[in-house]
Amino acid sequence: MSEQQPNVAPPSATDPLDRAPLPGATQFMREYVRDYPEVVRAGSLQSALQAEADRGGHELTIELTASPGWRRVAAKAEADGRSTYVLMARDERLFLVDCWTHGIQMASGSTQDLSEVAGAMQSWLRTSEVREFVEQWTFLRTWELAEAHERGEAIPARWRVMRKHAAMSAAREQRTDWWDLVEAAFEQPRLRALSPGRAMYWFTLSRRAAPPVCHDLPRARPLGDGRFEVRFADGRLQEVNGATTTIATILDGLPDDAAP
Repeated sequence: MSEQQPNVAPPSATDPLDRAPLPGATQFMREYVRDYPEVVRAGSLQSALQAEADRGGHELTIELTASPGWRRVAAKAEADGRSTYVLMARDERLFLVDCWTHGIQMASGSTQDLSEVAGAMQSWLRTSEVREFVEQWTFLRTWELAEAHERGEAIPARWRVMRKHAAMSAAREQRTDWWDLVEAAFEQPRLRALSPGRAMYWFTLSRRAAPPVCHDLPRARPLGDGRFEVRFADGRLQEVNGATTTIATILDGLPDDAAP
């Protein structure tokens, strides 16, 4: 997050936005007056972004998000499975931007410049590759999993990330239950073809790396002291000793159609 101070002068005593009482939406957004004067004047981020997009000649339709509490301070734009969400930071001038495609977060970042936000939204809804996109809009970043999804290599990339994090966790916590479980699963070709995940303390598997993920495949979690618990799709729980035995139990419980 940038340490640069907002390039916005605080409202003076004669600024109409600083006078009380403020009507409607403006009253609701009083705390944002200093850092987001143009947004407060417009009444909402949606209105301010739409005006900025129109001034820049961008063919964008800015919409409200589904969160009622963010009605004035968040906005989105969507097209052809792609979407961009923008949220105003509360204690400093920063527009927080997240870019998604078909339910996968592909890029994220923040900027103080509303015109940059509008331009990036336009580009994301029309660009072809995420790497090219973040090189154009340098306040945004992407990561390995996002680029792997774009290449159609999400499952191998998710395994690489899962194993890396498991090894780091084992070294940090001086316990290997989770790492043992992940490595035992990775050794099985049938499981290695599925997408691994972590839901709280559970190791999960899915036929798809992108949403909607599967919830009908067995999952497991460490209980400590080399013991594990396996949960099946019908809700049954089975306690097992050892990571290798746990993975064998998962394999026995896989449905016949458990394939990518």
